[in-house]
Amino acid sequence: MSRSRTAALVTWTYAAMFGVPAVPVAIFLAENGRLPSLWGMFDMYAGLWSTQLAQDRVIALLLAYAGLVLAAVWSGWLLWQMRKGGAVLNLGLLPLEAVFWIGFALPIPWLFGIARVALVALAWPELSGSRRQATATTPDAARPSS
Repeated sequence: MSRSRTAALVTWTYAAMFGVPAVPVAIFLAENGRLPSLWGMFDMYAGLWSTQLAQDRVIALLLAYAGLVLAAVWSGWLLWQMRKGGAVLNLGLLPLEAVFWIGFALPIPWLFGIARVALVALAWPELSGSRRQATATTPDAARPSS
């Protein structure tokens, strides 16, 4: 499997683990007035924002985070298609995502972020080279043989 596709899989795994749950957590918060706990160990998405901001703002931030992660999912699809724009988008979203990781006190996404940076960096030559190889081979194929 290509490094680009591995980066896409890592991005999608992160999205499934942290982006998708943000929506049910927002619904739970709206219905119950508190954050749900994860197996009774700690409250989910509980960070500075949940203690310092009003409930409606925390709900809005959870939904904004889910939307941001949806953009990361799209970048993963572009990476899967071996498009350089997917790599640029994937890396460009990380600083915005990091703001949410800090605000919601999410420690594990940092590991996914590091993995995404490393995999996209390793995939960069194949993403850059695929277009150069395609254009480089096209004129040669059109030349008559000597």
